[in-house]
Amino acid sequence: MNPNAVKFEGVFPILVTPFHDDESLDLEAFHRIVRAMADRGVDGVTILGVLGEANRLTDREREQLIEGAVKAAAGRIPIVVGTSHSGTAVARDLSQMAESLGAAGVMVTPSREPVPNEERIFQYFQQVADAISIPIVVQDHPGSTQVHMSVPLLLRLVEEIPAVACIKAEALPSPQKVTALLEGMAGRQVTVLSGLGALYGLFDLERGSHGFMTGFAFPEALQAMVSAARAGDWEAAWRVYHRFLPLIVFEQQPGLAIRKEVYRLRGLIGSNRVRHPGATIDPKTAQHLANLIQRVLPDSDLTQPIPLEGG
Repeated sequence: MNPNAVKFEGVFPILVTPFHDDESLDLEAFHRIVRAMADRGVDGVTILGVLGEANRLTDREREQLIEGAVKAAAGRIPIVVGTSHSGTAVARDLSQMAESLGAAGVMVTPSREPVPNEERIFQYFQQVADAISIPIVVQDHPGSTQVHMSVPLLLRLVEEIPAVACIKAEALPSPQKVTALLEGMAGRQVTVLSGLGALYGLFDLERGSHGFMTGFAFPEALQAMVSAARAGDWEAAWRVYHRFLPLIVFEQQPGLAIRKEVYRLRGLIGSNRVRHPGATIDPKTAQHLANLIQRVLPDSDLTQPIPLEGG
């Protein structure tokens, strides 16, 4: 796959990193997740983001996961790798490593500094871009980074750094920011993808978002919403969103425990273990989730794609 041909449109699930109960990497399950996503027709996947517990992985584990994802994808879908770091040099080196191992793109977000400085944020992205030849997804997620990137800064990144190919818009209120970004691109145009677990996904699509790069564990619902939006069938898009919204809201609670349990229920991972100090799901929450899934998707085989004809 030619990484420069990647179109950041459609659905790019952000994948969990599976562990065994002893917190060692479960590479077999990870490969299974990547293959399952390719089988379900997603447009690409993103690994080693916040949802991938990247901050709890060793450098060797990062290498193993990137190598494994690229191998499991077998050229069917592009692999985007999260390479953010509080140090610019480290983010640059991680991005170079991702490219050398076959990644089709990197997802990068800046870290909070004691004295906010947009010029240094620009330099951060510029130095990463100068070191690689694959595209960059700029992640704008102040909820996790505490970095608030202004619309003018994001538009400058698009205009002055050719490697920037997509903005992942996760700053609230996201619909307004999607509009501001798309209307502000007077010259060079890049895509805008939605995140935040698709919590505001339908509203973002109505404002012109090109799809999703997020971790909601039912990507077929996101695919159905994008497909309906492209066709101009907003009633169908609304039906899918309305149907899955309780799961979207429940899964979007802080932490990874719920999402990992959904992955386990879908047959993608064997253990729902979250690496310490993260917390694994407790029995009462697991039962609450099971009851909710039964209400939203009664008697469904979760290990198979959920049929969504007509929303």
